[in-house]
Amino acid sequence: MNLTTQHPVSMRPQLHGLGVYAPGMPIEEVARRYGISRIIKLASNENPRGCSTRATEAVVREMQRASLYPEALGPELRAKIAAREQLSEEQVLIGNGSDELIRLLTRAYIEPGDEVVMADITFPRYPTNVRIEGGTVRTVPLKNGVHNLAAMLECMGSRTKMVFVCNPNNPTGTVVDHHQLLEFIQAVPENIMLVLDEAYIEYVTEEVLESARLLQNHPNLVILRTFSKIYGLAGLRIGYGLMHPDIAGALVRVKDAFNTSRVAQVAAFAALDDQAFVQACRLENAQERERVSRILLDKGWDVYPSQANFVMAKVQEDGMKWFQALLSKGIVIRAGQQLEADPQTLRITIGTPEENDFLLESINSLYQDGTFQLS
Repeated sequence: MNLTTQHPVSMRPQLHGLGVYAPGMPIEEVARRYGISRIIKLASNENPRGCSTRATEAVVREMQRASLYPEALGPELRAKIAAREQLSEEQVLIGNGSDELIRLLTRAYIEPGDEVVMADITFPRYPTNVRIEGGTVRTVPLKNGVHNLAAMLECMGSRTKMVFVCNPNNPTGTVVDHHQLLEFIQAVPENIMLVLDEAYIEYVTEEVLESARLLQNHPNLVILRTFSKIYGLAGLRIGYGLMHPDIAGALVRVKDAFNTSRVAQVAAFAALDDQAFVQACRLENAQERERVSRILLDKGWDVYPSQANFVMAKVQEDGMKWFQALLSKGIVIRAGQQLEADPQTLRITIGTPEENDFLLESINSLYQDGTFQLS
């Protein structure tokens, strides 16, 4: 077989020029590539505290039934989330991470010619999924790292089908003022779906909008949440969406039959019962986020005011130089180029106090007389 010739079956034209999502470099790959024993991954916004022991214990028990297919809609988890949010079960849909729900929304609702409005620097899976379905992406520049909601409203037109707001925003970590967000939700026309991605909402320590309370009066609103971040279940791939029952019904039509596993469902169910773990993670993250931000600001870096479990900073140099320099010391972060953001930016996950100490010490070691030196 000659693998150098072009395959005779052509792929869909929407896929031409479409990039491949680049996740944070795994610890295993860094170890193989650099032969480093101590590796700290601060690239993927994972919870450095892991997950609740209740979730771990639930997974161990459920493995006794690993040979059985899961229930397709995760009814027990669905009911638990609905009760917590004071919604009907029909307003909740479980997904293979909130990533899958983004894909299902575009698959079910976006047609060629439809326009989707979003920030110019935000989670890259939004534009990717829109383009796969043949939709057109319209981006609005951030304002000081924050969604410019007024400009996003002005950007909407007769062909706008959907709008994404990531709050806190990934990769800047910023949140929009809750009063402005409420006004925005009220102003978006009812024929435009507003997707509010709250993957990092549990880390926020400022006053936030209780978005789920708005579903009753705003049937075009969809709220996305995940168990990957503060709940520490990223490896199990499970998240959920809150939405009008008709939207949930449409997504069920296009989802895989068994899109979440038995172990993921029971782990998420148990994790919701351990809010003491969530509170402890939120508190430590807030303390370390403030400490890391303050030290980086003192060093002259321009740090966005994050409310997530990461910070984004602008440096004087090419971000990839910092990425490579820190990688050589066993620290994995993300450079702006890897996130389709400003090439002079870095996104750094907040680790444990010990991990953050090592990060800050390593950054200091890369300066000589106040100048960055690639060693």
